[in-house]
Amino acid sequence: MVLQILMAVVFSAVVSYLLGSCNSSIIVVKLLKGEDIRKFGSFNAGLTNTLRCFGKLPAVLTLIGDLLKGVVAVIICKLICGLLGVGLGPDNDVHFIGYIAGFFAVIGHIFPLYYGFKGGKGVLVGVSVFLVIDPIVFGILILIFAVILAFSKYVSLSSIIATICCPFITFLMQYFAEGTSLKLSVVYAVLTLPICILVIFMHRTNITRLKNGNENRFSFHKKEE
Repeated sequence: MVLQILMAVVFSAVVSYLLGSCNSSIIVVKLLKGEDIRKFGSFNAGLTNTLRCFGKLPAVLTLIGDLLKGVVAVIICKLICGLLGVGLGPDNDVHFIGYIAGFFAVIGHIFPLYYGFKGGKGVLVGVSVFLVIDPIVFGILILIFAVILAFSKYVSLSSIIATICCPFITFLMQYFAEGTSLKLSVVYAVLTLPICILVIFMHRTNITRLKNGNENRFSFHKKEE
């Protein structure tokens, strides 16, 4: 059983990383515009920079792609556990593999194997895994993001605040809404921390710009040259 669990973790990590490495922004912009998104705007291969530099259609396709790869990573990793007949953690729960899948999908997005290990910041991929793991948490995080964005007009600030809230929302929803045991609710909340810490770390330059007052504000319009 130990060997099967180890195989499940290793396979899930590899599959999730390889899926995460398929950077939607890089692929979409290259196919539609023949350009490398990492050479424009903030040089970040993510949704916001895609919207600012190339407009709504590439941004929408990037959004769909990044959300899908997080969801697919979790689903595939749960299937791997099912095929191997193993679960992880307390209660032998395959729910745990979702957090492992999410973490490695985010790593793949940030450090993509196929693009010289230079990708995006992992926000969309990180939140997308909750569509499968915990849809209620996903909805609340999106709501928090939207409210902060509406008032501040800063995508980075909205992403950071929603990310900080993630472990707390996970615990509250699991314990009070889902009726999960206290022990397991705490474990689930702790399992979100690696993803959250990584996403916040990738926003360190944004945090500096926010402090200095020169962070770009969000707009639905393509940025003019």
